Amino acid sequence: MHLEYFQLIDRILDLNTVEKTITVEAQVPAENTIFEGHFPGYPIMPGVLLIESMAQTSGWLLVALMKFERMPFLAAVKEAKMRGFVTPGELLTVEASLVHEGSGYAITDAKVKVAGKLRSNATITFSHIPFPNPALRGHMDAVAKRIGFPQQALQP
Repeated sequence: MHLEYFQLIDRILDLNTVEKTITVEAQVPAENTIFEGHFPGYPIMPGVLLIESMAQTSGWLLVALMKFERMPFLAAVKEAKMRGFVTPGELLTVEASLVHEGSGYAITDAKVKVAGKLRSNATITFSHIPFPNPALRGHMDAVAKRIGFPQQALQP
């Protein structure tokens, strides 16, 4: 995880385009300046970053389902719940599944777990458009390679 750059996914563990699910891992850094203010003497991962990790996980699922032809953008977060704290050094498992897709929008259900225990969940809505420019597409290609995006997911 590189919090400063909003790179919250370390690796894709499983991507199933038939079942429309994805599972990723993300190691919360043991030390980061974000924990100095959130909170002094009791560091916990900000809930907004847990939501972002679920959104990024869902986004990679959508990129795969749309064969890397469209880019998803966060449109709405519903029913987001923080069910427990996430602390520095913990390993997150983030899961997402497609609930609905159509008319330029997609909805996912996502969960953050630590050691199998639910810490956060949300229903997330995305709009999606063709990649707006080659620079963003190139960046996404590089990130996909870094996190182990399975290229076979793009095969017909």
